Amino acid sequence: MRRIITVTVLNQSGVLNRVTGLLMKRQFNIESMTVGHTEQDNVSKMTFIVHVEDAQKLEQLLKQLQKQIDVLKVQDLTDQAIVVRELALVKVQAPATKRLELSNLIEPFRVQIIDAGRQVVTYQITGHPEKIDAFIELVRPYGVKELTRTGVTAFTREQQKYPTQTKLLAY
Repeated sequence: MRRIITVTVLNQSGVLNRVTGLLMKRQFNIESMTVGHTEQDNVSKMTFIVHVEDAQKLEQLLKQLQKQIDVLKVQDLTDQAIVVRELALVKVQAPATKRLELSNLIEPFRVQIIDAGRQVVTYQITGHPEKIDAFIELVRPYGVKELTRTGVTAFTREQQKYPTQTKLLAY
């Protein structure tokens, strides 16, 4: 099962290494990881997407993360109403003869062109990872020359009244 875990930490040297080392030691595969500053100067938040098949193993991981030096808070956001975003940069083969067709095709994704050359256009897309996956599959027949993704970042929504709508709210 895919889980979204956030770890709020003091922004100290070595904390990222300790947290990822614990995940590696417990044999969790990190699918995605982002780290960034928060609203507090000396605090950062890490967001991990990990695959966990055993609920007991997940609970053990969360407890072990909380015990780490410089860790302030650990949350499993998976079953909560959350905001999830990722950014991707995608270079697509786009000769002049295909650009109008490609532009019309990708319009619903609200992508931005951030660079254009004679044969290649670089798009920036942000949104839920599934939206990015769909965009990539849509442009793949044109030729994806290069692709890079930031990884997921997430936090809980202010309103948690409708937990059954988590999947809808995540978009």
